[in-house]
Amino acid sequence: MLKTLKKTGMSVFIIVWLGQLVSVLGSNLTNFALDVWVYQHSGSVTQLSFLFVFTTLPDVLISPFVGVLVDKWNRRWIMILSDLGAALSSLVMVFLLLTGKIEIWHIYLANAVSSICNAFQAPAFTAATTLLVPKKHLARASGMNELSEALGELLSPILAGVLLGIINLSGIIALDLASFVFAVTTLFLVRFPNHKLRRGAEHKQEKNKTSLLQQITFGFHYLKTRSGLVGLLLFVTVNNFLTGILTILAYPLILSFASTAQLGAIMSIGGVGTLVGSLIIITWGGGRKNYINILFSFMFANGFAMMLAGFHPSVALLTLAAFLFFMGIPFVTSSAQVIFQKKVAPEVQGRVFSFNESIGSASLPLAYLVAGPLADRIFEPLMTANGPLAGSIGQIIGTGPGRGIGLMFIILGILTMLVTIIAYQYAPLRRVERDLPDAYHLADEMDFTDCTDNC
Repeated sequence: MLKTLKKTGMSVFIIVWLGQLVSVLGSNLTNFALDVWVYQHSGSVTQLSFLFVFTTLPDVLISPFVGVLVDKWNRRWIMILSDLGAALSSLVMVFLLLTGKIEIWHIYLANAVSSICNAFQAPAFTAATTLLVPKKHLARASGMNELSEALGELLSPILAGVLLGIINLSGIIALDLASFVFAVTTLFLVRFPNHKLRRGAEHKQEKNKTSLLQQITFGFHYLKTRSGLVGLLLFVTVNNFLTGILTILAYPLILSFASTAQLGAIMSIGGVGTLVGSLIIITWGGGRKNYINILFSFMFANGFAMMLAGFHPSVALLTLAAFLFFMGIPFVTSSAQVIFQKKVAPEVQGRVFSFNESIGSASLPLAYLVAGPLADRIFEPLMTANGPLAGSIGQIIGTGPGRGIGLMFIILGILTMLVTIIAYQYAPLRRVERDLPDAYHLADEMDFTDCTDNC
């Protein structure tokens, strides 16, 4: 059975993907439960912001160093050790909860450990995907990864809402621990091809990079000669900043007029949107597509969905906006990822993708830090019943709790659409797929029939 599965890279990818799917479900279940727990225990958007900062900042700080290791080490073992590290963090959390010693700062620290593990896991899995999946199926593979996220977004809010009342937070984290065990098991069942097969100029350039500093900065030097990819990275980074602010504000906005059960339902409908978008990509993602135009189109549509969400405190309106926004995410994420996977040489993808992760995610901690104070100290006071904007904008979107956050959603949506229009004017980004040649793609030639443990 295992010998048959080793014969094609796509079969290996599917096994690994199944393990990661279960892991994502467990992690999303825990993340949703922790977000609600922290917000309900603190009643502060700022405290919730700090939780998100500790989830992303360690990833940003160590990603440049991680890339060097991802390109040097066996990517399968990097994924295995990352899952084990995250599992250990979950085990400690369960112990603290069962002994009644849990504090909010413990949750911050546990999320920081998980963030470090993810800093290794994400680029290793993305780079390994390029080795395993033929170029014509990269969009489908990306769609499958988005499908994992969609199922997590769809099932986690509903399950977490039910399980919190049955097995409590400690039980949910224990399930997350079990999901890591399953993911590690699938990784032990497969082998990856050797990513150190190099060709041409890329090989010569790589041989000249000897010092640690040169290897850490390799991603920057690689991209700076490819202005279209630089433009894509900056576009994604700005979008991450705007979306990061929205991420912090989504729960407080909905909870300002709806129950936690309705919050779970809205987020689950958002998960349905991601599921629909992912299935469309999996079904239709083969062959050649103009991915940059797909990226522009759905980024603009996501801006409209953000704006729509802020206009009125209505469960129906928020549900529609959530569905539209989350349906666009797989198209945005997959399009950007496929472009990078096609244009970056496989043997240096660890460093380049880690550099991308560091830059692309660097805006998130800033977004999380400014979101809380902007909401609590500026926009919410502006939109009180007697606030400065009550007689103008308040006549359109209403006043009271949550309406300042609603105004922020409208502004974020407008900014997202404007950024998309501006990015489209940058010719190297608009023509990146046409002007930049595809890199040599190992998976199109790899024969897995005789794959050994060195693969």
